[in-house]
Amino acid sequence: MVKLRLQRHGRKKKPYYHIVAADSRSPRDGRIIEDLGRYNPLKSTEKVVLNEERAMYWLGTGAQPSDAVRNILKHEGVMYRMHLKRWGKSDEEIDQVISEWKAQKQEGNGAAKSASEKRKAEIEAEEARVRKEEEEKAKEEAAKAKAAAEAKKKADEEAAAAEQAEAEKKKEAPKEETKAEAETEEQPEEKAAEANTTEAEVKEEAAPAETAEEEKKVKEEKEPEAKAEEEAKEEKTEEKAEAKEEKKEEKAAKAEAPKEEAKEEASESEKEDEAADTDKKEK
Repeated sequence: MVKLRLQRHGRKKKPYYHIVAADSRSPRDGRIIEDLGRYNPLKSTEKVVLNEERAMYWLGTGAQPSDAVRNILKHEGVMYRMHLKRWGKSDEEIDQVISEWKAQKQEGNGAAKSASEKRKAEIEAEEARVRKEEEEKAKEEAAKAKAAAEAKKKADEEAAAAEQAEAEKKKEAPKEETKAEAETEEQPEEKAAEANTTEAEVKEEAAPAETAEEEKKVKEEKEPEAKAEEEAKEEKTEEKAEAKEEKKEEKAAKAEAPKEEAKEEASESEKEDEAADTDKKEK
């Protein structure tokens, strides 16, 4: 029995096939009866090159196609042509019907292709949108991170400046304290001087204009009091001098008292020694 089948050629992972009519008992790559065409599944266009007349001849004589060859013949319209011929259609009618069928098939393939391309374009647009959103999000995150880093840097600088200012204040604090103490020490004297000057000014302003006679009278009245005060001061100084001399005498007496006691003790010890010597001599 004759069989229409594919005969493999080419190299590893790059095959192409011969469409052949061969005896079903012969091996795949063995002896053939007739070569009907070529089939290359790796090509995008013109995958099939077929001699339709000889293929129809062998189909008319009862040759059985394999599943792969049957699909190829269907795709090329050979099986449809055989079907129309069995219905008794003329060759002109068969050619017209086949041409219309191929045109419709091409339109369908074009529509399908446009639909697939449309779907592909939609997918690409969606991917571009998602990519754009991710880029914008990444930019926002980078901007936020940059702002946070700048804020942290600014806060660190402010903290460092505050620490430096505190350190300077601590260094200046002892100086200010010493200044304040010096000022506080100077203030009483200044205040006293100011008070004296203000009192003198007040007295000068408040004192009425006295005549020369009244001033003389005041001086005459004040002279006895001044003399009495001077005499009292002299007496006090004399008393102080006497008290100092008495204290000196007491100190001298106290200093001489231990010496006299020591002399007395020495004399007594000498007397006792002499008495002891006399006793020994007598014995």
